[in-house]
Amino acid sequence: MSGKTILISSGILLLILIGLAFLFTSASKSNAKVVSYDANSAEKPKAEVAQSFADLGEIKVSDVKKTDFTIKNSGTKPLQIIGLTTSCHCTFGQIIYKDLTTQEYGMSVPAGYITDVAPGETAIVRVIYKPYIMPVFGFVEREVYITTNDPLNQKLIFSIKMNVR
Repeated sequence: MSGKTILISSGILLLILIGLAFLFTSASKSNAKVVSYDANSAEKPKAEVAQSFADLGEIKVSDVKKTDFTIKNSGTKPLQIIGLTTSCHCTFGQIIYKDLTTQEYGMSVPAGYITDVAPGETAIVRVIYKPYIMPVFGFVEREVYITTNDPLNQKLIFSIKMNVR
């Protein structure tokens, strides 16, 4: 193969990969309109979190640990989950709601609009920690940040801690 053929083939492969990346990331986001509410309004979503912290105990740097938290919409309007990011490249979050399980989002791949949680229903926030990505030993704390349209709880923080050995 000539150098020119290799260069053209590499360029085509690169364009295909960029196109696939665009398709996968755009498919996970919706063009839904975020609905805003006034904090004093009687009709609004309300994000209710029973627990936002978990101690995962001792883990090996080669382990992957997961834990689930819940967000209940105790309001009267749909609670929109409009963003998800994390505090570190080794930490990821997923939203699980009805038949939707999102991909793993994190600091490197933050999520835009994800879904609406109907009044009275609950979504799961799965926090995933992969210490081998950015090895740190000893006591470690990581966080997942969820953005919502609840005017009183626009940013939810889910924290985990563990002892990495």
